[in-house]
Amino acid sequence: MQPATERPAIPAGRLVSLDAFRGATIALMVLVNTPGDGQHVYAPLRHAEWDGWTPTDVVFPSFMWIAGLSMTLSFAKRLAAGASRGQLFRQTLKRSLILYGLGLLLYGFPSYDLSTIRLMGVLQRFAICGLAGAAIYLTTSVRGRVIWLLGLLASYWALMMLVPVPGFGAGHLDVEGNLAHYVDRVVLGAHNYEWTKTWDPEGIVSTIPAIGTWIFGLLAGDLIALRRPLRDRLLMMAGIGAALLLLATVCNQWLPINKKLWTSSFAIFMAGLDFALLAGFAWLVDDVGWQKPVRPLVILGMNSIAIYMLSEMLDVILSVLHLRQPIYQHVFAPLASPINASLLYAIAYVLVNYLAAYVLYRNNWFIKI
Repeated sequence: MQPATERPAIPAGRLVSLDAFRGATIALMVLVNTPGDGQHVYAPLRHAEWDGWTPTDVVFPSFMWIAGLSMTLSFAKRLAAGASRGQLFRQTLKRSLILYGLGLLLYGFPSYDLSTIRLMGVLQRFAICGLAGAAIYLTTSVRGRVIWLLGLLASYWALMMLVPVPGFGAGHLDVEGNLAHYVDRVVLGAHNYEWTKTWDPEGIVSTIPAIGTWIFGLLAGDLIALRRPLRDRLLMMAGIGAALLLLATVCNQWLPINKKLWTSSFAIFMAGLDFALLAGFAWLVDDVGWQKPVRPLVILGMNSIAIYMLSEMLDVILSVLHLRQPIYQHVFAPLASPINASLLYAIAYVLVNYLAAYVLYRNNWFIKI
């Protein structure tokens, strides 16, 4: 926890939109993870069943893309201030170990059954990709990062399409017959995601293209750091975003856009969305000057990991104490139709977590890992 004597000001040249974008991803993540009734949810607030995507599928890759972008800006600043590359890597290794541990803490809560605790997950993938992203950034130039990106995405395509799976053969991308599912079942066993049992949506093999998502963020940071007028950089971002979206649509013919498999086409498509979304967002917030309306999102983004942890654990606590369902049934269910009551509960839950973020902000507590 990092106390301060006053709230941090936005440094000159800093993109307020980036902090707000991070806060928006956390707000949407909390919203989609905690409906009042999981049986009554609007389609855009659900993950795609398999191939394709919904707005919900954008959340996690966007959070990693933003983290990659932020890493580029942070590392460049610290290297310029005299920090060594070895020092930055050691600090990232420590942070990744802590994040991985927090993932185990979160997914084991409250029983901590070591025989079934989930070894992979959102925070674990974030930790692994962050460490890999740091290693790649600190040992390569922009050209090297592009080569790494292409290599990872192409390698994943080759693994998924060419390596035979026992009992199914090669090139199967359905739920049961794909290579990622097979590896998770064999290697992770009972330590898979509790709702799938035999595979994990943040599993082992699919972490390869997820590292690619982080590298896309690193490259976005390289672009943002260019000494050019902001509008020029944003136009470049918008153009790259459009090109990536087009490329992903083409690649979809050979490897479908699929979040659960984090296919190469999914990584490209989501990066395209992030480039385009941040370009538009930054134009409104940083160029036009709409900073005050997004201040709540900035506050959420300042303690993003803490709020994610709080939102997940509080939901479990309410369920364990048998309070969640009564709150929903007695407070929200009478207000509207089932699907709208479920949405109202989720919105209220986001506001509760925002209140926690605001309390942290007002007390100058910024939890850094």
